[in-house]
Amino acid sequence: MTENAPHRVETSRKTIRVLDALREHGSSSVTFLARELDMNKSTVHNHLSTLEAEKFVVRDGTDYDLSLRLLGFGGYVQHRHPLYQVAKREVHRLASQTGELANLMVEEYGQGVYLASEQGERAVDLDIYPGLRRPLHAIGLGKAILAHLPPERVDDIIDEHGLPAETDQTITDRAELDAQLATVRDRGYAVDNEELIRGLRCVGAPIIAKDGTVLGAISVSQPVSRMNNERFTDEVPDIVQSAANVIELHANH
Repeated sequence: MTENAPHRVETSRKTIRVLDALREHGSSSVTFLARELDMNKSTVHNHLSTLEAEKFVVRDGTDYDLSLRLLGFGGYVQHRHPLYQVAKREVHRLASQTGELANLMVEEYGQGVYLASEQGERAVDLDIYPGLRRPLHAIGLGKAILAHLPPERVDDIIDEHGLPAETDQTITDRAELDAQLATVRDRGYAVDNEELIRGLRCVGAPIIAKDGTVLGAISVSQPVSRMNNERFTDEVPDIVQSAANVIELHANH
């Protein structure tokens, strides 16, 4: 349903905003949420009371937080996703092989959504979890996906989300992004060089279905101190592309 679609229920939208605020800020009081959401306190309290009654939030004194009931929804969505089923073992293997952080991402509503994440023994803890969303243009995973979407879909995504800067290295110019996406298509993998998080490099490879559509992307992320130029341009891309190829074989059979 689009932003301008008829028959939207405003009460439901407000409830979702309350849930989103709790996800972003963690345990919060009615007063804090009312200020953050620009709602009056009685409205926020009514939504929280309903959510508590339905076991979607838990209350500790005057503060509210998301409940584990939501984990059931997230786990259900993750485990029934067809790419997760064929890729989860390869994500784990990639993290074990490199000792670093391996991630699986898909595109939904114009954003990159982490579908799986595994930490190797040396991995940096970036607090990544399934369901976390990131801008596609600012990460190797996302650029691997963007490079293989239809041009009109890329236009729609950028029209809706723009090209915001996550760091001073993020590509924010459309022409520069288009040139890099062309390079991704030519060489078969994408990179981000401290474009999402300062001090971190990422190499991502697309996962392509036999009909040519992009299913998602898989990546390895490492600190700059451990991913020198040789690893960044040769060794890690080969490893990540090999993992993507294995997933493609499983996905296409």
